[in-house]
Amino acid sequence: MPGVTARILVADDDPKHAQLIRLYLEREGHQVMTVGDGRAALDQARARRPDLIILDIMMPLVDGLDVCRILRAESNVAILLVTARSSENDMLLGLDIGADDYLSKPVSPRELTARVRALLRRIGATEDPSTVLRVGELEVDAGRFEVRVGGTPVGLTAKEFGILELLAREPGRVFTRGQIIDKTFGFEQDVSERTVDAHVVNLRRKIETDPAEPRYVQTVYGRGYRMAET
Repeated sequence: MPGVTARILVADDDPKHAQLIRLYLEREGHQVMTVGDGRAALDQARARRPDLIILDIMMPLVDGLDVCRILRAESNVAILLVTARSSENDMLLGLDIGADDYLSKPVSPRELTARVRALLRRIGATEDPSTVLRVGELEVDAGRFEVRVGGTPVGLTAKEFGILELLAREPGRVFTRGQIIDKTFGFEQDVSERTVDAHVVNLRRKIETDPAEPRYVQTVYGRGYRMAET
């Protein structure tokens, strides 16, 4: 699939193995993020919305099977499990809980890239999966982790960006504060609805001409927040 690129999240607690996979995939032209534990995998999957996730099964904090189970309940993201365990039962369990494919370690570079290509064909990845989300003069580029207003770059924190991208993907849809916490903050502890409000206040200061009369991130009283539709 020449020219096809995708955002890929690699979750593996072995840094050398993760970087090796990253190298293979970047040579194919993909944008690759790496994390070292299951909790970080969940957080990044929710915040960055990758096209494909490569999960090691044996990871700290939350193992790969549980990450797969949780993400499959939330989305249809393509999931490729990679593990040192190679029994048929492990393979069947991974597929039963929602994985799209399965590879055993040690991973062959040619087989890995071939499986990735096949999965991307299956999910219909395009030449630019990181579509820039636009609402009026606001542009949210998820692939580059960039935000622009009227063409001017705006620096956001990871949480501010996660909230903005979540809202911008579905303009007009109201997200409750609880939904924003679940989709943006993942397994972080002690996150309250007031924390969401504080991030929204800071976000508005950066992207709104008049934060007191927001054009983009709007409050729906008694419910939550939404992105303006135009």
